[in-house]
Amino acid sequence: MSDCLFCKIAQGKIPARIVHQDEDTVAFEDIEPQAPFHVLVIPRQHVATLNDLGREHDGVMGKLLRVAATLAREKGYAEKGWRAVVNTNREGGQLVLHVHLHVLGGRQMGWPPG
Repeated sequence: MSDCLFCKIAQGKIPARIVHQDEDTVAFEDIEPQAPFHVLVIPRQHVATLNDLGREHDGVMGKLLRVAATLAREKGYAEKGWRAVVNTNREGGQLVLHVHLHVLGGRQMGWPPG
């Protein structure tokens, strides 16, 4: 999608603090971190929300989770714990309409969230 902020980050058209990238995914630091470690993991392919996923997205969504776990482990949060969150649409807290996984660590997480 030509006007999508996250698509532009994935394409290198908008700068971001990239912490991981491969052929399918990009991970970058959140500009308004909610924890000492807060990155977003996105698919390079534009998918607006979880509601728009089809079977053809199964592989990339699994990869988002694997990348999240790898980053949490590399940053030292795997043993203590970390959180992965996907918000969907406005009331769910999604501000950018491109599927993205929030990866948070480095503080005690509360329950229920939000």
